[in-house]
Amino acid sequence: MEPVSKDFTVDLRRLAVLRELHRRGSLARTAQALHLTPSAVSQQLAALAREVGVPLLERQGRGVRLTGQARVLLEHADLMAAQWERARADLAAWEQGRRGAVTIGAFSSAITGLLPHALRRLTRHHPGVRVAVVEAEPPDVFTGLDGGTVDVVVAVDFAAAPPHTDRRYTRVELLVDTLDLALPAEHPAAGRERVPLRDLAAETWIVGDPRSCCGAITRSVCAANGFTPEIRHAVNDWQSLAALVEAGMGVALVPRLVQPLHRPGLVLRPPAGPPPTRHVFAAVRAGSDRDPVLTAVLRHLRAAAVEVGGPVVARPQ
Repeated sequence: MEPVSKDFTVDLRRLAVLRELHRRGSLARTAQALHLTPSAVSQQLAALAREVGVPLLERQGRGVRLTGQARVLLEHADLMAAQWERARADLAAWEQGRRGAVTIGAFSSAITGLLPHALRRLTRHHPGVRVAVVEAEPPDVFTGLDGGTVDVVVAVDFAAAPPHTDRRYTRVELLVDTLDLALPAEHPAAGRERVPLRDLAAETWIVGDPRSCCGAITRSVCAANGFTPEIRHAVNDWQSLAALVEAGMGVALVPRLVQPLHRPGLVLRPPAGPPPTRHVFAAVRAGSDRDPVLTAVLRHLRAAAVEVGGPVVARPQ
């Protein structure tokens, strides 16, 4: 391979492929996330290696891993991406946020319980901003954010989300969402003021997909209370979940963002002890928070979060 030249050029799209490989860990998963073939991903990375004059991949069994040079390049790629976003934001500032378009990627209960409040405020104060909403969760919603198909993410901190210190993103803490127990009205525990989760270890549970934030959090909450739930029904839609609980098919944890569910045969009770919670945050690409439209969206998301759940105390950086 040719030595690194002082005047080499880099295609930012190929850098994005390298960043996605770092995130996904394999060529196949990277190709799936970017809607490319594994061969196309390999060609993009090979072209990038020729551009910079250093090897970026090395064989590891049947797959590949990043070289040390690739990891050095990734550090600069994050800074370059952030600087490019700042340049875009500076250009957008000419419009002062009066016109624009923004796509928000959010998980389902945020779309139900938070976004309507935020979007009503945004429409009232910025009628020239066109908004599109996409339902998505980590890690896919962050792939959309990296690729520019999503401008703002509303997500929950759990294993599939990027770490709090990830410098590719600017984060805004929104609210702490508490989860309550959903019980059939005739359940023996329905009349109690608070219900210890451990008392429901032998119950049938209705839980979402383990890759979803609520599915993952319910499993971890049960584990923290000393049991693995028997999951007989895997349901991601909250109204469907509520209907199954009302019918006596099991118990569930339901976030307050989607309450009330308006079902006479369903009872919501707080668990005994420290309440199970999830941290909801917004994120944009690092540097793009200077974009006046995105600044407005984040401002109204924060205001809506106060309306819905009260102010959240920022966690240490």
